[in-house]
Amino acid sequence: MSGRDLFCQPRRFGRGAALTLVFASVLVAGAATGSLPGPDRKTPADTARSVTAAGHHEDVADAAAEAMATGQSPVEAAERAVSRSGDRWGAVYSEGEYEEFEKALDGAYTGVGLWARRQRDGQVEVTKVRAGSPAADAGIRVGDRLRSVDGAEVVGRPVTEVVSLLRGDALDTPAGTPVKLGLERGTRAFDLTLRRARLSIDPVTVRELADGITVIRIASFTKGAGDAVRDAVRRAPAAGGIVLDLRGNAGGLVTEAVTAASAFLDGGLVATYDVDGDQRALHAETGGDTGRPLVAVVDGGTMSAAELLTGALQDRGRAVVVGTRTFGKGSVQMPSRLPDGSVAELTVGHYRTPSGRAVDGRGITPDLDADRGVLERAETVLSGLGES
Repeated sequence: MSGRDLFCQPRRFGRGAALTLVFASVLVAGAATGSLPGPDRKTPADTARSVTAAGHHEDVADAAAEAMATGQSPVEAAERAVSRSGDRWGAVYSEGEYEEFEKALDGAYTGVGLWARRQRDGQVEVTKVRAGSPAADAGIRVGDRLRSVDGAEVVGRPVTEVVSLLRGDALDTPAGTPVKLGLERGTRAFDLTLRRARLSIDPVTVRELADGITVIRIASFTKGAGDAVRDAVRRAPAAGGIVLDLRGNAGGLVTEAVTAASAFLDGGLVATYDVDGDQRALHAETGGDTGRPLVAVVDGGTMSAAELLTGALQDRGRAVVVGTRTFGKGSVQMPSRLPDGSVAELTVGHYRTPSGRAVDGRGITPDLDADRGVLERAETVLSGLGES
């Protein structure tokens, strides 16, 4: 098995419009799931045999080969084959897109450095601007509204499509290429031309609240996230509880989620999974902090590897889970190289929590339901846990 370990996979809706699942923001589009833990990092071609056993890889590969022979687009033909198969999480990437995806999982991405969300009226509002990014250097501010990207209107579009336009996914656009943004600030409309840049990702942030409570937010499970969580736990005040904020975390590398689980567990089962019917298990390392009060905060944007971590902490009685039901993405994908060099990520199995609960299509139900004032509720729960 490959060492590129993922559970999170976008489903493509047309060229260049991948769902943002690893990074639930306008930072990155098109992160995928892949293979499960193993000793070595391998290429997609190394897992082709396992994917073929999943039942529909051959159909996808044949569709791509036939398209090549007739002068059509192999990627589009493969996408149609994936759609016909009913594989909800299957996806096809051009060679360039897949390279960008792997770089993103290593903690880097090509973009302009802004986060955004769609308002109820369809307006796309900037919610955060990364310091030192092209967006910041151009003077874009939080609260600005994005009207267009390279002439394409974005009002009313899903944020995931806006992400693809900003990144230039449809054209495999590299760093250094320009992108023209149409914006509004108050009543003023203006245009800015930025140049996309290679930016790094900080998936784990830490802050302290009153009473020694430490909030560890994991935005995504990119490389190094698990060790960052363990470091944060070691540095947290000894007498204080921890809030593990997984809201909006759409997954990433499963090995990183298991490492994060190891920060709070003293070994034991984290999850089980199957690959083409072959049952496997993931275990935490020994030596985690098992005595400190812990609350995990989740929402509908908590997905995949983040759900795996949440389920492990909940089933093992290690954390109280607060928030709303998680997304319910518990399927396993693996990559394989198609004849033209593109990559198909196809579903080969599913994972379960330590107690045997299936996550796919169901999600994880919090111990305490809360959709507002979630951090405040978490603090209240921690104070109770501390008293006990």
